[in-house]
Amino acid sequence: MQNAAFGSVFSAMDSCKKCFILSLAFLVIFFQNLGTKVFGFDGNKQIETMAEEVFDHSPHFSTRQGIYDKEHVEDDDWQMVETKGNQFVVNGQPFYVNGFNTYWLMVFAADQSTRGKVSELFQQASSVGLTVCRTWAFNDGQWRALQKSPSVYDEEVFKALDFVVTEAKKYNIKLILSLVNNWDAYGGKAQYVKWGKAAGLNLTSDDEFFSHPTLRSYYKAHVKAVLNRVNTFTNITFKDDPTIFAWELMNEPRCTSDPSGDTLQSWIAEMAVHVKSLDAKHLVEIGLEGFYGPSAPARAQFNPNSYATQVGTDFIRNHQALGIDFASVHIYADTWISQTITNAHLQFTTSWMEAHIEDAEKYLGMPVIFAEFGVSAKDPGYNSSFRDTFISTVYKTILNSTKKGGGGAGSLLWQLFPDGTDYMDDGYAIVLAKSPSTSNLISLHSTRLAIFNSMCSWNCRWGCKKKNALETILYHDDL
Repeated sequence: MQNAAFGSVFSAMDSCKKCFILSLAFLVIFFQNLGTKVFGFDGNKQIETMAEEVFDHSPHFSTRQGIYDKEHVEDDDWQMVETKGNQFVVNGQPFYVNGFNTYWLMVFAADQSTRGKVSELFQQASSVGLTVCRTWAFNDGQWRALQKSPSVYDEEVFKALDFVVTEAKKYNIKLILSLVNNWDAYGGKAQYVKWGKAAGLNLTSDDEFFSHPTLRSYYKAHVKAVLNRVNTFTNITFKDDPTIFAWELMNEPRCTSDPSGDTLQSWIAEMAVHVKSLDAKHLVEIGLEGFYGPSAPARAQFNPNSYATQVGTDFIRNHQALGIDFASVHIYADTWISQTITNAHLQFTTSWMEAHIEDAEKYLGMPVIFAEFGVSAKDPGYNSSFRDTFISTVYKTILNSTKKGGGGAGSLLWQLFPDGTDYMDDGYAIVLAKSPSTSNLISLHSTRLAIFNSMCSWNCRWGCKKKNALETILYHDDL
């Protein structure tokens, strides 16, 4: 039985030379599971060594510094991310995402004494197979501000953002760039309201960011400035650069002054079309946390608490706006349910993710990314073992969707830090060098997604009625 399986696997490899190398990576996982289930040894302990041997033979991977350190990708292969049904695609190939957040990259790049940390972070992320980073393309009116006042920019800080984009490409990492904050950090909607008041507007609430035409015009001008930015390192305009995965309208928008959701819906509809009018090439997402609102009362059961229905967001309705290409969800059980660590956090995480994956497939017809997820070391009862269990829960739920060609298109850890930046830690920071077990989890998940991404062309991967033996084994839960 084992010999027959091996013969079928290698036959499948011969018929799909393009995916030969990463099919070998599949064998790493196959032997890992086979060793655990048949021979009794712990395959996880051998995954790093075996994966290194596999990726050593790939033209896009090197083991000089880590199993996923990638050589430079040719421009012909460095293309825009697109969507096809419930999945992301690049060059017609599936593109499932294992990624991370590090919000402060532009600010660090603006200072020569800390700029090296940006390169260090991308190198470390690449070494464990992470392919997408979400970071801020805003800093409004505060320390090291990008936008010092409406449409007035600090060129040195803009050059820092240029550097972030350039370095990401060097390590084959794509960027989700967020364009404004709901919260006060880095300025946010509160700063726009301050600018409006300084201009003589009669404003009484930060939520007027969403409704006042002058403040909307400020935001639109910022979007235009960023999208039309010509990178001073590469001479490529941001709106033409495949390094950028997507534009995010806002980090965690909420409009609590209008629980009906109408105000925020109007803003999303206007701004999504505005972005698309300037840049039809890139994907656009909102930046939502995922709370269900009035348009889907039956789904409110999945919200973490009753307050979530009152913040002016509406997951399904918001994502049906013209110009929105994929859905975003965040996962913070320790903030939304209870700060004290319990197994209820894991149960919530699974049901929360499964509900949104179902929505993406059934109602939205688009991919969904779990764009922030993490657990704080400051939580009562926290330990690194629970963090690994939590991350594994997220990854397993993604894989359960991935292997069916479902809408669960990826996840982004909150958040990855290089060594020596602990003073920026909000409790959620993961420093790979100090967290070997977490690093191994991330690396293994990257390997699995890389196999799915490299199986075959789009038509073959999801269109063939005849699954080859390699796919059959890969999809088998128990191996």
